[in-house]
Amino acid sequence: MSTATTGAGTTEVVDLRTRIGEVELSNPVMTASGTAGHGAELAAYMDLSALGAVVVKSVSLEPWVGNPAPRLLPLPATAGMLNSVGLQNPGVSAWLSSELPALSRTGARVVASIWGFTADHFRKAAAAIARARPTSVVAVEANISCPNIEDRRQMFAHSREGVREAVSAAADGLEGVLPLWVKLSPNVTDLAELAGEAVAAGGVALTLVNTVMGMAIDPATGDFRLGGGGGGLSGPAIHPVAVRAVYECRAALPETPMIGVGGVSTGEDAAELIAAGADAVQVGTATFADPRAPARVLSELTDWCRDHGVSAIDELKGRAHVRH
Repeated sequence: MSTATTGAGTTEVVDLRTRIGEVELSNPVMTASGTAGHGAELAAYMDLSALGAVVVKSVSLEPWVGNPAPRLLPLPATAGMLNSVGLQNPGVSAWLSSELPALSRTGARVVASIWGFTADHFRKAAAAIARARPTSVVAVEANISCPNIEDRRQMFAHSREGVREAVSAAADGLEGVLPLWVKLSPNVTDLAELAGEAVAAGGVALTLVNTVMGMAIDPATGDFRLGGGGGGLSGPAIHPVAVRAVYECRAALPETPMIGVGGVSTGEDAAELIAAGADAVQVGTATFADPRAPARVLSELTDWCRDHGVSAIDELKGRAHVRH
């Protein structure tokens, strides 16, 4: 439950409770992987236990150094940013022993994000978390929108075969210990088809969407503005992309839990994704400008629901599909 104060000073209760499959959340607002650190970095700015969940930065089977600097390129505020961090992380074992304990002590519900260069890497990273059985971790999100060394031109999320291989491997590694969420890429021609493949391969829920591929070049020199060359566009510019992705995947998969992510910086942005069919949302790039953004979005979403006569979040879910 969450409360909102009316102009008359009275307080109305808005029921923001939601479910992602078997996972019950007190509200639908989470952090997005890659923007909240590996542990309790944001605890100084908000009560992490008050969020629906904290999705941590993606970890791999072994430590990975990521891409060369510069890694971030701020864009006009209405756009967002380009990033080419390259999934730097300490490896799943080090994360479990060194980063997760501090985050767990905050009382946060944690979603572990994993990635790998091969399907077997996904299997082994998932298995490491399943063996550890950390009580604070409520789900594992497979970030399959990352390079595959078996075909560097592709990402797992860009082909039916790649989706099946990576998701099946992650599901095998988890052995049913934790539910598997699958984070998909918008850089495809038929996202709904690939979403169906992810569910068929063992994904319990879908996270929609990852960044849009982009690039910035200094015209004076011809040099890339990011150390890794190309990068991922995130922030307000991709919000309409995320809304359409959620809407179309919800139409194709009406029973599949979905988490909307992409350019959420206000409560209304969150409400729009939920109306498109999301069961929950993630706040990402906005956190770089305002570390309190996830908590602020939650507060604004509560106020938005009160202002629009929504007493429970379920009343808002998929509203666009009822209208059209």
